[in-house]
Formats: sequence, C-alpha cells, structure tokens
Amino acid sequence: MLINISQPPFLRMPKQIDFTDTQVAFQARNNRELRNSYLLFKAIGYNALVQLGPKLVDIGFKLRLPIKGIIRKTVFHQFCGGESVADCEKTIQQMYKFNVGTILDYSVEGEEQEIVFEDTAKEIILTIEKAAGNPAIPFSVFKVTGVARFALLQKLNAKEKLTEEELLEFERVKQRIKAICQRAFELNVRIFIDAEESWIQDTIDGLALGMMLLYNTDRAIVFNTIQFYRHDRLEFLKKSIAHAKEVGYFYGVKLVRGAYMEKEAERASNQGYPNPIQPSKQHSDNDYNAGLKICIENISLVSICAGTHNQQSCEYLIELMRQHQITANDQRVYFSQLYGMSDNLSYNLGNAGYCVAKYLPYGPVKSVLPYLFRRAQENTSVKGQAGRELSLITAELQRRKRA
Repeated sequence: MLINISQPPFLRMPKQIDFTDTQVAFQARNNRELRNSYLLFKAIGYNALVQLGPKLVDIGFKLRLPIKGIIRKTVFHQFCGGESVADCEKTIQQMYKFNVGTILDYSVEGEEQEIVFEDTAKEIILTIEKAAGNPAIPFSVFKVTGVARFALLQKLNAKEKLTEEELLEFERVKQRIKAICQRAFELNVRIFIDAEESWIQDTIDGLALGMMLLYNTDRAIVFNTIQFYRHDRLEFLKKSIAHAKEVGYFYGVKLVRGAYMEKEAERASNQGYPNPIQPSKQHSDNDYNAGLKICIENISLVSICAGTHNQQSCEYLIELMRQHQITANDQRVYFSQLYGMSDNLSYNLGNAGYCVAKYLPYGPVKSVLPYLFRRAQENTSVKGQAGRELSLITAELQRRKRA
C-alpha cells in the first residue's frame, strides 16, 4: 500500500544545494521577524543567561510577574507554533507554500498524573487525525514519557519487579500507545516515537518494536528514533534492520544525534557506570553518517527520517541518494529540522524538491517550558549553533537592505 501523500507530478534526481542561500532560507519571514530572531539568538549566545533562565522564570511565576507574556513573544514564538493545533494552522500553511512539511509535536512533558497521560494521548490522536490525507503534515510524533510515568519506565528498564498496581499501570500505558499507533495505521499516517534518556530507552525500544510488528507489515507506519550521541546505537541500528529482514516487517527510523548528553554524562559519573556517550563529537558524526548509509543501502525495507541540523550530513545523504538513484521526492527518505532553527537547511531542501518537514511544537506556554529550555541550551552547547543562526540572519538582513 502506498503512503497517502500527494507527490509532485515530476521526479527529480538529487542535486547539490547551496545551503548559504539566505534568500531561499528566510523567504517565509519578514524583516521584523528576522530582527526579533536575531535578538533572541544573540541572547541565547550568553551561556550564563541560558543556565539561569529556568530559575529566573520559576521565580517570575512564583512572584506572579507577567513572565508568560514575555516568553510567548520571544522564545515561545521562535520555537513553537502556538498553544493549540488551531494556533499552528497559519504556520503549517506558510511552510507548505515553500514545500516544507510540518510535524505537530504536542510538547507537554514531565507530568505524573494518569488523567494528564490520557489527555495527552487524546491530543496526539488529534494530531494524527489532523495529518490524515494532509500533504502539509507528513508525520505525527509522541514521547512515551508524555503518556507514561518516568519512574515506571525507569523501573522497567532496570528489570525491577513491578507491584500489582504498577503492572496495571503499565498495561494502561501499553493501551495508550497501541491506541495512538492503531489510529495512525487506520488513517495511514506515519508516526515517530521519540528517543529519550538511556536509562528508559530499552523500554521505549521494546514498545516501539511491538508496534512495528503490529502495524509495519505493509509499509513503515511506526518509526523508532536512534540517538547517535550514544556509542552503542550504530550496532543497535544494524541489529534492528537485520531483525526486520528476518521477521518480515518494514522498518521506520528517525536518526538524530540527541539532546541529553550533559545529563547522560553526569548521571553515569554520579552512579559509577560506563558513560554511554561517544568519546567525541567526531565519533557521533561518523556513526550518524554510517547510519544514513546503512539505511539507504536497505531502502527496499527501510524508511528513514534524517533529523539533523548538520549541513555535512544533509549533503552526505543527498550524495547517497544520488548513488542509489533515489529521487529527491521519494517518500521513504525525509530530512527534518526543528522549527525556529536551521531554516537554511529546511527551505533550501524544500526548494530543491526534497522531502523535508519541521518539528512544530505546541502546547500551553508553561507546559512547554522544559522543551524551550532544552532548545536554548542546545543552541548554547552545540558548538557554533547560535553563531551560525546569527550569521545567516545578518547576511539576509544585509541582502534585503541592498536589494
């Protein structure tokens, strides 16, 4: 069965792209929006400010200061689509005008109550129904911690014995995940299960595999996520593809470098177990690109989303597609970036006819703060990230002034 997403009436072979073309990169943003982005990334460049941010915001809320409005107009506006699916509609259509799809990401996390988990599962199903038959929204996504208690997942991962109450709780978790994936299957919408911390990831991998065995019999509907900041993930990818071949199901995978590195290293050090993190960024880059190669070599079985803000990895994937004669608009190969970042990659890829989509987080301002803080910290910790954004925005503002 074919994925129900309309394709252009032509097939384009992969070609080289000028990722420094800022006119294409920022075609969806006006001068005021660009200047606001410039000021925000300038602020994010100050590490001390980013580290203090969560504490300052917490104090602001406790003192009942008008902090929510400030957040909404700055970091929330840069990295989120709104507080509801309806709020995101304008952004969805604006990006699709330039051949950039949307992945609606309900970014409420860190909750503990069953009623919140149930509401989150319903919201995720709403995003699936929104995506059904809509070429502007090629995927849906969810985090297992959005529908399950972190401590329960951690206990499962450690293979500790569950109480009777916890066994029933885990059954409810599995039912929520099954309901989400079944609805995706029914409506022919591909869905990502995001990766999380290593000390709950084995449990998430097991849940993802169970859903693939159920729903990936004719095509890749359910996608697991692999984080290559871990040194063991390339081997995991190889074993996963081998298992799919042996058992006979389609394998969907999103490849990312990852977003929990500092937390992972600190926990390993504090608890005295081997650090799961790669010895260097170069090792992570090497494994990531090796993962791209393995997926493309198995494209008859594998559907891949390259979630990356790394230009070299994008260029490498384009070259792999050329070598294997995979057309630019082949739905089995997607590129993806986060909304508010790396527009030079997303919009230039879309302009050249590649399949590309941006994660568009949404949710109540206060509830998505953990996500926003991670984005700010990522732009500070990833070498040159904020600087690259600033230089590209500056170049485009100067180009527009000359024009």
